[in-house]
Amino acid sequence: MFRSLRRALCAAAAALLIPLAGVHTAHAAEAPGAGYWHTSGRQILDAAGQPVRIAGINWFGFETGNYVVHGLWSRDYKSMIDQMKSLGYNTIRLPYSDDIFKSTTVPNSIDFSSGKNAALQGLSSLGVLDKIVSYAGQDGLKVILDRHRPDSGGQSALWYTSAVPESTWIANLKSLAARYDGQDTVIGIDLHNEPHDPACWGCGDTATDWRLAAQRAGNAVLSVNPDLLIFVEGVQTYNGVSGWWGGNLMGVAQYPVQLDVANRVVYSAHDYATSVAQQSWFSDPSFPDNMPGIWDKYWGYIFKQNIAPVWVGEFGTTLQSTVDQKWLAALVSYLRPTSTYGADSFQWTFWSWNPNSGDTGGILKDDWATVDTVKDGYLASIKAPGFPSTGAGGGDDGGGSTASCSAVYTVSSDWGSGFNAQVSVTDTGTTALKSWQVTWTWSGSQQITNMWNATYTQAGATVTASNADHNGAVAVGGSASFGFGGAPGGGGVPSVSCTAT
Repeated sequence: MFRSLRRALCAAAAALLIPLAGVHTAHAAEAPGAGYWHTSGRQILDAAGQPVRIAGINWFGFETGNYVVHGLWSRDYKSMIDQMKSLGYNTIRLPYSDDIFKSTTVPNSIDFSSGKNAALQGLSSLGVLDKIVSYAGQDGLKVILDRHRPDSGGQSALWYTSAVPESTWIANLKSLAARYDGQDTVIGIDLHNEPHDPACWGCGDTATDWRLAAQRAGNAVLSVNPDLLIFVEGVQTYNGVSGWWGGNLMGVAQYPVQLDVANRVVYSAHDYATSVAQQSWFSDPSFPDNMPGIWDKYWGYIFKQNIAPVWVGEFGTTLQSTVDQKWLAALVSYLRPTSTYGADSFQWTFWSWNPNSGDTGGILKDDWATVDTVKDGYLASIKAPGFPSTGAGGGDDGGGSTASCSAVYTVSSDWGSGFNAQVSVTDTGTTALKSWQVTWTWSGSQQITNMWNATYTQAGATVTASNADHNGAVAVGGSASFGFGGAPGGGGVPSVSCTAT
């Protein structure tokens, strides 16, 4: 990809837009997602054969010189994962570099004050990764491990370098497969991030043919754990046609990835907007109507022809330009709303959770706590239900426990004629919440214009907001949030009440 090093701290200035509202629907009574997953045509199925949809977020940092996910200098890792769940993300893609396998690597920039991240103290990078995977599973989130770079210094075009040969790459992939064997929170491995020129697809040169390398590595991973999904990204150029790094899967039609274990390949594309780089299709007079044809050509045909599932492993933007706003709206529509198509849809993980991605920003703002509700709102229609928890800790005691919650109402922006606000709901009881409801009464004439991550009714000045399907379950001490737009502005902050079951 043609973009700056993602470590660069950058404030993402969100445009004052009312986000696109989304509708979430529950799937079968027996929640899909249990066990290891496999593919069938263009869908991913759980161990019971139920279709699932990856609707997730990238949380980067293990691939950088911090050797651990970013933001732990501000917050506890559990609160981060709880917040991801509360927003309706069901999967975390965790980039890493091969540096984390070195005995000399020590994670840094973790705040241990006031009891934060206490469970991580003294651990290696791999030890911290273990804790993140474990807690994500308890929260009902899945994890995809992403071999992002050979070392923390930067991205590589090929899957190997002079310092990190192919043998090291494959050995470390096998090590991860063995490490998490039996832990189905980890559903698979993204073999290498964004192969690009001179990487080719189907050219037959073992030094540069990414498709052949993916087969070698994929088979090595499956020899250790045959239940994992193998995520294979595209290249930059195929038959003289270039696109985003890792985003060109045109070669799959003639040269599919063939592994020793059937039904394990998921193809992965990356797609970006102008805040990353200009592409010819952005200046086409028919933009954004031309974009579905572009996506069909590079990767969408794989899904539409029922060849295999397609996962858009990265897509993102600062949303500062009108072009980028139109691009994201068009892409979300192309990825198929969950309310209409359920899990018969494209898979995805948004880039990124982190605010410190220099050319996209993140779902979190620079304080590492406040949600960019505009950006998150664009994704509402393609979010999907979470997955069964792996358990561990705090079983139902069968009585004596109480469900209770508190809510905090915050105005995130007010421009006179309208405003955006966010409400955070916290489980203050002694048992996990199954559902919650927040009520308030404005003193003025304010009306809800749209709401995301909750449903609502309004009677006069009184609003009652109830959890969406994906964020009603809240762990003890955890939180969920929702946002909304309203008009007119100037209404101040009303008193709010919260009830829970």
